[in-house]
Amino acid sequence: MEILDKLKILADAAKYDVSCSSSGSSRKNTKGGIGNSHISGICHSWSDDGRCISLLKILFTNYCIYNCKYCVNKVTNDVPRAAFTPDELAKLTISFYRRNYIEGLFLSSGIINNPNYTMELLLHTVKKLRLDYNFNGYIHLKAIPGANIEIIEEAGRFADRMSVNIELPSDKGLKLLAPQKNMNSIFTPMGQIDSKIIENKYALQRYRSANKFVPAGQSTQLIVGATDDEDFTILNLSESLYNKYHLKRVYFSAYVPVSKHPNLPDISTPPLLREHRLYQADWLLRFYGFTSSELLDKNSPNFDIDFDPKCNWALRNLHLFPVEINKADYEMLIRIPGIGIKSAKKILAARRFGPLTYDNLKKIGAVLKRARFFITCQGKYYGEVGIDENRIKKSLLMDSSKQNNNKKQGEQLSIFSLYPSLAPVENHLIEIGEDFK
Repeated sequence: MEILDKLKILADAAKYDVSCSSSGSSRKNTKGGIGNSHISGICHSWSDDGRCISLLKILFTNYCIYNCKYCVNKVTNDVPRAAFTPDELAKLTISFYRRNYIEGLFLSSGIINNPNYTMELLLHTVKKLRLDYNFNGYIHLKAIPGANIEIIEEAGRFADRMSVNIELPSDKGLKLLAPQKNMNSIFTPMGQIDSKIIENKYALQRYRSANKFVPAGQSTQLIVGATDDEDFTILNLSESLYNKYHLKRVYFSAYVPVSKHPNLPDISTPPLLREHRLYQADWLLRFYGFTSSELLDKNSPNFDIDFDPKCNWALRNLHLFPVEINKADYEMLIRIPGIGIKSAKKILAARRFGPLTYDNLKKIGAVLKRARFFITCQGKYYGEVGIDENRIKKSLLMDSSKQNNNKKQGEQLSIFSLYPSLAPVENHLIEIGEDFK
């Protein structure tokens, strides 16, 4: 099979993995080498359907011995199959990089023969890039669950970031849709990578010449909507992954109905808004000091699709509001809907020179369409409807409806909506790759 045919099949097969990230690593170029990675990360470009295109995002192979019901590459699916050799994939990456088409590599794979064999092929590929081609650009590599830790550890010395995808958020879901996998086989390499990262940090403090190990940390992916797991279960798992394994990111992927099976949900479109709410909640966990048990509980196990998680929390905790904007501490300010971290810091800085007015808040950048229901300013309440959950909800929904109507009237048209026949941006890489025939 021609290398361009392989590229077309394996780039398309990789689009369902959203856990690609390209930040947090600093790898300087060396004499005679090619490229570098900066701590601020690669500038991402996104295709119309949300896929990252600044990395060459690709599978080593879409052959797979597993039969995960939700996966387009499962062994029983009748789809075109292909596999690179390490030399082919390394050469392709370097060719694309030299032409400035990409700035790094995101490499995953189906499981061919067994986990060890697959992980060895991935290791051979990244070693060839680093040692034979002196490539110092960004590499995100998948760690294959079930592979020997020795192979994974060696791969970690050549990769900037590694990820072990959990996919389904519970053992029950795995048994239902991916019976050949289990949580232990996923958490074991995740824990081993975390231990090695911590060990490497201490080594780098003592010896500047120590080799780096996965300097950009590790991440994972959770599929949302393939099972009946509630948002509370998913968010709880995310929180424990951050706390226990120090993950840099947990990515959420709305289930895409690519296969039919009695155990799979009968839906026609992915639950993208639910995915969005989980990303918002994840942001609150990582930067706003919330815990999963504050945002959701067994009585309210799923997010309200109509309201963002912070607003949802505030509506369920109206006894804490209204908050006087001139007296609240930083921790409370960032919990007010419509006030973010930057706005809260500006409020604290401005308060040193005198009390703030409602107009001052507008200039600071607070989103008063939401915040006004939860604050007082110099003792005055601007919410109009009072601290009443139903009336606040009604007003917020009306504001949201007006905003959506205004967006539709002035919406910028996408070239992909005008010309549906245009190939996705990843296929653009195929076209420019004609140079490599």
